[in-house]
Amino acid sequence: MAGMRGTKTIRDMVLSLAVIGAVVAVIYMFIPHDESQNPVKTVNYEIELKTAKRAAAYPVLAPEGLGKDWKATSVRFNGAERDHWHLGFHAPDGQYVAVEQSTEKTPVFVDQVTRGAEETSRTEKISGTTWTRWKGETYDALVRTEKGATTVVTGSASLDRLTEMAAALK
Repeated sequence: MAGMRGTKTIRDMVLSLAVIGAVVAVIYMFIPHDESQNPVKTVNYEIELKTAKRAAAYPVLAPEGLGKDWKATSVRFNGAERDHWHLGFHAPDGQYVAVEQSTEKTPVFVDQVTRGAEETSRTEKISGTTWTRWKGETYDALVRTEKGATTVVTGSASLDRLTEMAAALK
């Protein structure tokens, strides 16, 4: 009798799991889910931009005229950390691009926001402004320093995307 009871218990457990699995499969099939939907959560940065422009010791930059396929994903201004302005974007190709500004010393600041990029001897003339290229394992960057602040356009995106962002900064 003991042997039969153990077999019946295991059989009942397997049948219960099969029924639960079938119920879960049916629920999954009938609950709407759209995998083509963009999972990127966007943010509106207008209020933070106005605040930063009033509080920062330098002209705060933000892009103008980028296409709707550029999605702002993060924004913050920290006056206590040397007027650090950050604006992050999801580029049309799915890569990350950020605009970073601060009154922090250029080498220290660029190292922080690019995760260790190194300055190169190459420069780019973008919208009448000279930017220095920095190359890194994680992020590349375009860097300029003027009016007491360092501006960095950085991210995992291509140099073309970084240049597009730098050209849009106003």
